[in-house]
Amino acid sequence: MKFYVSAKEIKRVVAVTKSAGKTTAPADTIVGRRVSNRTVVALGIVLLLGFVRVAVLVVESSAACSTFDCVGSTFFGGGDANLKLREELTRALTEANDGNNANEGGTLSFNELVKVLASKQDLKAFAFKTKATLSQMEREVQSARKKESLNWHIASHGVPKGLHCLCLKLAEEYTVNAMARSRLPSPLHVSRLVDPTLHHIVLLTDNVLAASVVVASTVENSANPGRFVFHVVTDKKTYTPMHTWFAINSINSAVVEVRGLHQYDWSKEVNDGVTEMLETNDLIWKHYYNNYKEKELEDNEEDNRYLEALTPSTLSLLNHLRFYIPELFPDLNKVVVVDDDVVVQKDISFLWEVDLNGKVSGSVFKSWCENSCCHGNKYVNFLNFSHPIISSNFDCDKCAWLFGVNIFDLEAWRRSDITNTYHYWLKLNMKSGLTLWNPGVVAPALIAFEGEVQPVDSSWLVTDLGYEHRSEEEMSNSLERVEGAAVVHFNGPAKPWLEIGLPEVRTLWNRYVNFSHNFIRKCSIIE
Repeated sequence: MKFYVSAKEIKRVVAVTKSAGKTTAPADTIVGRRVSNRTVVALGIVLLLGFVRVAVLVVESSAACSTFDCVGSTFFGGGDANLKLREELTRALTEANDGNNANEGGTLSFNELVKVLASKQDLKAFAFKTKATLSQMEREVQSARKKESLNWHIASHGVPKGLHCLCLKLAEEYTVNAMARSRLPSPLHVSRLVDPTLHHIVLLTDNVLAASVVVASTVENSANPGRFVFHVVTDKKTYTPMHTWFAINSINSAVVEVRGLHQYDWSKEVNDGVTEMLETNDLIWKHYYNNYKEKELEDNEEDNRYLEALTPSTLSLLNHLRFYIPELFPDLNKVVVVDDDVVVQKDISFLWEVDLNGKVSGSVFKSWCENSCCHGNKYVNFLNFSHPIISSNFDCDKCAWLFGVNIFDLEAWRRSDITNTYHYWLKLNMKSGLTLWNPGVVAPALIAFEGEVQPVDSSWLVTDLGYEHRSEEEMSNSLERVEGAAVVHFNGPAKPWLEIGLPEVRTLWNRYVNFSHNFIRKCSIIE
């Protein structure tokens, strides 16, 4: 029997029986069964959708399934196909994760991974290839992050060509210009160096340009600049250019003293203590340097501390001499010690009026965040509380105070045992295998000054301008606080005189740099 469908309007279907070489109709006669247009159209749509469904399932099954059972379940199981496919993929990936196929290499790109999927029908083999690819990508990302951290570390602690040029120009000027060699301060103002009624600021630095910004910004924003006396302490190599700068660039009303470490005549006891301090910190630096070379560091907070321990400041005598301020200035009773990466935007005379309640230091605690102490600024972030010596002596939730701008009552310091305490804990940390605290100068300072720090109102100080902000909201909030701050501190790697300095806040520092100065122009120090 055959079916014939008439082409004309598709209105008739005829069933014909062929028998013994001749065509016959059914027993009665040829019957014409008429079918309506609507029915035929509906039937065509159903057949078309069915064909598409079958085609899609065939393609999906051939790509996703490793067995004919899977393909069959896709055809006949409908919704169970995705579940079965997911189970097979999970099983294959689990086997790949548990297996050790070290010889399996990863693909170089996503397109190559797709080609592997198209060429291999075995899910397990594909899972191993995917695992190898992801592992390779993870290693490359970690390597790139480590290199980024190392490059950032190098960039943040290098000496820019312009600053090096400036020191050379100033040193040359010292030899040819009598004014550059003139006494600082002038004989008329020498008595002011020990006047207890004046505001004495101590600055330990080997950065000429940074020192000039600290002094210029303080004087420019002071209501009475004549009351300020700046004691700039530097190393022997920087003494000549530092002296030249302040000798040829007079400061209105204020007094500036520049002294080199080679000009101090300390007692044998102090010399022995300083030498021991430097030798200990040198051993600490070598320890972390050797570990850094041997260890596969990752991009996380713990391993980045190795880089912090390798900063040049850890070996700088100027950085550690903050524990010897009373010995540096035996004739002074009260000073404010500032870092060279601060900018003063308002009059800070009020700092000398702060009541320290008999404590040695008055410092800002990073407590303007929620829960009274900002994240990452508690003792637990600096000290190793898994060590019984630390856990039995200190409170892990205590908020740490900040370096940058610190008030010191030198009379109270001399009555205390802070410097000896510092040396004691340095030795104890060495005996404990450097396990008592994280690298850096903050942790031993917290211990040495424990119980001797008076909290100071934090509304006048903004910190962390040397760190890259993670979001526009954080930057917006920071800039709002900057506008009302008396002092801003560029603590962090992105110093404003470096190329990596953040442009959003660098202008706060640049406004106090004399870019019209002849030496600065010759050294191409630009905004």
